[in-house]
Amino acid sequence: MSRTERRFLRHPSDVPIRYSLREVVTDERDYLRNIGEGGLCFNARLAIQPGTRIHIQIPIADPVFEADGIVAWCDRHGAIFEVGVRFEGVEDRYGVRMVEQVCHIEHYRHEIQEREGRSLSSEEAALEWIQKYADRFPGSG
Repeated sequence: MSRTERRFLRHPSDVPIRYSLREVVTDERDYLRNIGEGGLCFNARLAIQPGTRIHIQIPIADPVFEADGIVAWCDRHGAIFEVGVRFEGVEDRYGVRMVEQVCHIEHYRHEIQEREGRSLSSEEAALEWIQKYADRFPGSG
């Protein structure tokens, strides 16, 4: 699939991501940009060579989503880099669907706080989001 044919869901860059390359582990100042069945894209503060093996952690759900992948591309955008990662295992696909939903729910929680001034816990946001949008989530039903 070419980069112009991506089927990733777009998310605001407010979901933290951790990754490790050999012995280097990042902190939570790098952020997920989008995620889909084949992989993900995130903003990084350093360039990562395509072909590099990478271990991803997205600490917004319990248990933390973890997957191994390979850096497919890395593009500089000003002071940051967009890094594309292709997942290696089919077993990660279920986890990806869960992360997609959690990202939508976390974005909903932040949106409600900004728009309505209501502070929701992750659980309250999940209940509201599921009630309102789960039937329209791609792949449901």
